[in-house]
Amino acid sequence: MKKRVIALAVSAAMVLSMLTACGGSTTETQAPATDAPAATEAPAADGGADETTAAPADVDYGSGEITIWVAENVQSFTDEQVAAFMEANPQYAGYTVRTEPVGEGDAANNMITDVEGGADIFGFAQDQLARLVSAGALMPITGDYATFVAEQNDAGAAGAAKMGDTTFAFPMTSDNGYFLYYDKSVVTDPSSLDAIVADCEAAGKSFYMEINSGWYQPAFFFGAGCTLTYDSDDMGNFTNCNIDYATDKGLTALKAIINLHKSPAFVNGSSLSSATNVGAIVDGTWDSGAAQDLFGDNYACAKLPTVTVDGTTFQLGGFGGFKLIGIKPQTDANKMAVCLALAQYLSSADVQIARYKAAGWGPSNLTAQQSEDVKADVALSALAEQLALTIPQGQYPNDYWSLATSLGDTVIAGEYDNATDDELMAVLQEFETTCKSYAGQ
Repeated sequence: MKKRVIALAVSAAMVLSMLTACGGSTTETQAPATDAPAATEAPAADGGADETTAAPADVDYGSGEITIWVAENVQSFTDEQVAAFMEANPQYAGYTVRTEPVGEGDAANNMITDVEGGADIFGFAQDQLARLVSAGALMPITGDYATFVAEQNDAGAAGAAKMGDTTFAFPMTSDNGYFLYYDKSVVTDPSSLDAIVADCEAAGKSFYMEINSGWYQPAFFFGAGCTLTYDSDDMGNFTNCNIDYATDKGLTALKAIINLHKSPAFVNGSSLSSATNVGAIVDGTWDSGAAQDLFGDNYACAKLPTVTVDGTTFQLGGFGGFKLIGIKPQTDANKMAVCLALAQYLSSADVQIARYKAAGWGPSNLTAQQSEDVKADVALSALAEQLALTIPQGQYPNDYWSLATSLGDTVIAGEYDNATDDELMAVLQEFETTCKSYAGQ
């Protein structure tokens, strides 16, 4: 039975049962009995750094257990942060907090399958937000907490935590997306795709981008101003496809992809581990180490470039990805208050900086992004610029990814090299019609 989401000041009728077993290791943290003052403070009017909502120390918050699901590679880190939070907040001494190693991908599926048996606090990828909300697995984040999300995080991450006008999670990262790695001895102007390709051609180097991927391909279409998103119902069924590829904007984007393919410098790909003779590549932060090793002193990064087609210049865009931390609906108002304070703390600036140092997760918090350690990471800085130009990846039918691959493969095969605008528009119309068919349109 779907659990009713409750607001911050409302009590509900039934206590959700706690998860008793989930596989993997489990660690527990209990607040020490101490009279130390609470460490959390209310957000300032200017949204200052790393500020969290006050928790009165003289309130009896009762007792209970709180389960947190986090990725295995940050479980120990999370244990340390929970311990620090509990020590600083003795008013929560009645609660035992345990972490379990459930990654962002598995967490959403597990929560949707069994909300009542799921974790109280859990990390998940932003593309799972709609499914989790539809399943009643997330409580709204309101009041000062919603203000904290909006003011403390970059716009992309704050937007990824919302459905409509309602915030449902605290952002943890802004670090999943793609941007440009390049050899600065080869590329003289990383702001223009035409200039990058020309430099690579002149140097006998390759420019890598994966144009037959539903993840990378939208960089052109979204950059040109096109839309491709899906709506779904409470059961996760796709009900509507919002797409306008069969337009002049889509035609401009497709022609840009075709023009890129025609360059002798172009190589279809996005992984430095399998790339050779690279002048520049569109890739993600997961390959930053390989890029530094490859380019050495000439290592450089930038947001994606602009591209010009038939006199029209546009900025490449695409998808962005974010990690969020959510709270399942609670029927005990005291426990809900503890969960909110703890989840907010785990998404705060100081914790995001510490998580970056411990595991390399790129912060979403604006203050954390300005820390010297994070700013020194040129890959994350380039990604942050690019994420401001993207949309959060939502839910897409599996068939969409195959369709996008097919479109790119046809471009790579040269089948559209000499196509007229009318012929290309017919291709886009078929693509659009097929995408709509996945939603029963």
